[in-house]
Formats: sequence, structure tokens, C-alpha cells
Amino acid sequence: MESAPTDLPGVDVVVLRWGQAARSVPLARRELRRTLERWEWGAVEDAASLVLSELLTNAVRHGRVPGREIETHFVRVPGGLRIEVHDASERRPLMALPVAGADGGWGLPLVDTLAEKWGVDDRYGPGKLVWAELAVGREAF
Repeated sequence: MESAPTDLPGVDVVVLRWGQAARSVPLARRELRRTLERWEWGAVEDAASLVLSELLTNAVRHGRVPGREIETHFVRVPGGLRIEVHDASERRPLMALPVAGADGGWGLPLVDTLAEKWGVDDRYGPGKLVWAELAVGREAF
């Protein structure tokens, strides 16, 4: 894992790289919690951790490209927090309503519920970035 310095005053973005393994998800959540603590945004920690888990799990499961890492960006934006997950796969996620009792398919509907907005964009280089924005405090997007 590589990271940008996050202990400097005024840092508004944290960029981290992760291997394409399930163990990256709890490690990324831990780094997000640390970042939110430094930014004094503990109120959004639970929702942000769930959103990050779902987006990163999707990238690990469906965005796997041999020899490539997954990148996360935690960004302070006006009104709140933007979480981005970058992977090298061109395959775009589709949100479908999950079947009752199904083990999978609940991730993006959960993100849609927790986030103010979310989407998928092209990124510089191969692949895509999936992002979600959460309001912090009373401010909304």
C-alpha cells in the first residue's frame, strides 16, 4: 500500500493503492477511519465505511486486471466527503434490484441509499472510477 501524506494540515485528498485481494477492504476501511478522525468527521464514519466497503469489494471482485492495483481517493469536497475507487477494468457496474434472500447484489443499492449521489466516470488511463459523495454535518450537495 502506498499513500499520500495525510498528517499534514490542510490535506484535502488521501490517495492509497491496494492489491486486488479481499484483505484490502478492511485495510482501506481502517485508513478511511483514520482520515475521518484527522478531519474530525466521525459522524459520517459508519456510512462512509459501508460505502467504501461496497465500492472496493466490487473492484476486487469484478474490476480485477492482472498486474494492476486498485486506488482509493478520500476527498474533502464542499459539503462533505467524496470516496473514489479506481480500477483498470473497463467493465462498468450496473445497479439492479437484488433478489430477496440473495447473497449478492446488495452493494450498489446500499451505496445509493447511503450516499447523496454516486456514479461511474472514465479516468485518465485504462479503466474507470466509481465514486460516492456523502454529506458531512448539516451541509448537503
